[in-house]
Amino acid sequence: MQMLFIYGAPAAGKLTISEHVAEQTGFALFHNHLIVDALLAVFPFGSPEFVRLRETFWAETIEAAARTGRSLIFTFCPEPTVDRRLPERLKSSVQQAGGTVLFIRLNVSEQEQERRLLAPSRTGGKLRDIALFRALRSDFEAAMAEMPAPDMSIDTDLTRAPDAAGRIVQRVRA
Repeated sequence: MQMLFIYGAPAAGKLTISEHVAEQTGFALFHNHLIVDALLAVFPFGSPEFVRLRETFWAETIEAAARTGRSLIFTFCPEPTVDRRLPERLKSSVQQAGGTVLFIRLNVSEQEQERRLLAPSRTGGKLRDIALFRALRSDFEAAMAEMPAPDMSIDTDLTRAPDAAGRIVQRVRA
């Protein structure tokens, strides 16, 4: 079982690139907003119930995939309401089940990020408010700084999504 842990700031291209990777590898795509959007229907973002359930659903799903040998892609946006130890805990549970984890960091410039925040493809509970993003930018940067060292980094300003996916697939198959 392999888990591709694709992380980056809002609008870095996590879902777009992951869709291409999933298509080429057959890995399940467990996009973080599957859980986030479901919980937002019931609880406010960042509330204790939201935080607890979000991390529980993420962890239980990834652990079950690891136990059953189902390779997957998990997209993740580091931010202050997530326990900073979560990535390492997820990695540990995958490894305990005999799997491997590849941390892939997507980087995007502030200018490109703000342009993408307004894209019509950003649906559901995704951040689309530039003023709010600017107010939270330093929180996102601090959370990114606490992530495990990436096994691979891709600048999504310079790399088109299909090409970024190709690089990831090549690394997976190496």
